[in-house]
Amino acid sequence: MNGRLSNWASNIAPSPTLVVDGKSKKLKAEGKDVCGFGAGEPDFDTPSFIKEACAKAIRDGKTKYIPASGLPALRQALADFYVERGVPNVKAPNIIVSPGGKFSCYLAIKAVVSPGDEVIIPSPYWVSYPEMVKLCGGVPVFVAADDSADFKVSASQIKAAMTEKTKLIILNSPSNPTGAVYTGDELSEIVKLAVEKRIFVMADEIYSFLTYDGKKAVCAASVCEQARDWVIVTSGFSKTYAMTGWRLGTMCAPDDIAAAAASIQSQTTSNATSFAQFGALAVFENRDLASVAVSEMLASFDRRRLMLLNGLNSIKGISCRRAEGAFYLFPNISSFGLSSTDFCSKILDEELVAIVPGIAFGADGNVRFSYAVSDSVIEKGLERMARFCAKL
Repeated sequence: MNGRLSNWASNIAPSPTLVVDGKSKKLKAEGKDVCGFGAGEPDFDTPSFIKEACAKAIRDGKTKYIPASGLPALRQALADFYVERGVPNVKAPNIIVSPGGKFSCYLAIKAVVSPGDEVIIPSPYWVSYPEMVKLCGGVPVFVAADDSADFKVSASQIKAAMTEKTKLIILNSPSNPTGAVYTGDELSEIVKLAVEKRIFVMADEIYSFLTYDGKKAVCAASVCEQARDWVIVTSGFSKTYAMTGWRLGTMCAPDDIAAAAASIQSQTTSNATSFAQFGALAVFENRDLASVAVSEMLASFDRRRLMLLNGLNSIKGISCRRAEGAFYLFPNISSFGLSSTDFCSKILDEELVAIVPGIAFGADGNVRFSYAVSDSVIEKGLERMARFCAKL
C-alpha cells in the first residue's frame, strides 16, 4: 500500500526557527519568564503612515482581486527603486509582489529548478533554502564557510562545487543567520562566474537596509551589465519596516523568469493581499517618513547588536564575530563539547533562554541569537547565558 503522504510532504522538515519560537511562546503562556532570542522579526510596530495607507484602502473598498503579479503602481515603484540601486532596464513586468519574502524565494527556485538540478547553497544558510530546493525536486549542494572566513564563501569555492547539473546559486547578503555582508567585489566575482557558466543566482536581499559600521549592501543584480539577465533578486517589506505579518514579498527578475513566476503565482496564491499592498506603496510615496522610521529602528538594532556582542564575548568559552548586517549574532559554542541542539535544549530547560541551534543552519558549532528584542531581555539573557556556561 502506498504511503498516505507524497514524497514532497514526507521529506520536508519543519522550520526550526518557528519551532523554537513556538516553544518559547508556549512557555511564556504558561507564565514562565522566557528570554526569547529565536524569532526573526523586529519587535517594533509597523510605522503608522503605512498602517493608515492600508486602512484607507480598506475604507475605500480596495479589497478585491488585483493582478496576480501585484498592484501596478507598487510594481512600478519597485522597478524605479531597483534602477536607483544600479540595476539596468528594470520595468514593472520584471517585478512580482508575492505573499511574503519566503514565497518570493520559493517562486524564484520553482521558476528555474527542475528535478535533478543542483543548487549551490553557501553554509551557514537560512533554514528554508534546502527545503525549498527539495520541494522543487532539486539537489542542495552545500559550500561551507566558518568563523575564520567571516562566514562568506569565495568564487573559487563555488566554482569547485559546480557540475554540469548546477542550475542555481543562492546568495544571502546580509545573511541570516550570521549577519555577514558581502562586499561589492566579492559579489562581483561570484556573479561574473555565474554569468560565464550560464547559471542563475538568487540573491535574497531581505535585510539589505539593515547594515552597520558604515557597511552598505550591494545589489547583486547591479554588479555587471550581464547580471541583469542571470540574477533574481528576492526581498520584501517585513524586516525593514516591521511588516512580518503583512506577508508581502518582492522579486526583481529577468523577463522570462518574471513571466514564469507570475504564471506560477497565478495558479497558486493569486495576488498577495490587495489592501496590504497599498500600505507598502506608502513607503515609496512617503520616503522621508520611511527613512526616519528605518533610521530609528536601525539605531536601536545597532545598540543591541553591540550590547549582545560584547556580552557574549565576555563569557568564557564563547567566541562571536561582529555581524555587519541583519539582526542576528552567530556565536561559536563548540568549546563546550555539546551539539548545538543539546546546548539549546539544556539552556531553555535550565535557564529559560530560547535560541536556535546552529545545526538548523548547517553549522553545529554555533547557535543563533536574534537581537530584535528589548534591552532588558538582552541583559537578562546574558546573565543567564553566563550562569549556564559556567556550569558546563
